[in-house]
Amino acid sequence: MSSESGAGSLRTGLERTDEFTVADRLLTDVGGSIGVAVLSTPGMIAMMERNAARLSLEHLPPGRATVGFEVCVRHVAAAIEGALCAVHARLDEILEDRKLRFSVQVTERAPNPEGEARVIGLGTHERRVIDVAEHASRAAG
Repeated sequence: MSSESGAGSLRTGLERTDEFTVADRLLTDVGGSIGVAVLSTPGMIAMMERNAARLSLEHLPPGRATVGFEVCVRHVAAAIEGALCAVHARLDEILEDRKLRFSVQVTERAPNPEGEARVIGLGTHERRVIDVAEHASRAAG
């Protein structure tokens, strides 16, 4: 993908990892039904989307950004309040010079250095490259 297409230096294989603590707006206790606060599915997805968006933005020219349009993930384990997690995104495919397909995953850090991280959620996420000014003018009506 060339910068002439507005996609800057985006290329397949780019990766980004960020850490976060399970807290605040990322939590749910499922209406009090489970007796403990855990990472909510919407919170997990928000962290996956944010990380993929940041990965994209780091490689786009000024005036370009991305918007998400598809999420397909499984939430396979609980992470309790206070858990330290990592969110990972890898750009796997660039379609039509503007659609970006990512593999995304959230893991919980092992409680000790010898242990393995535990997968909390995984799947795919798709974003589209946009012109920020054009998008803002359309959104304003």
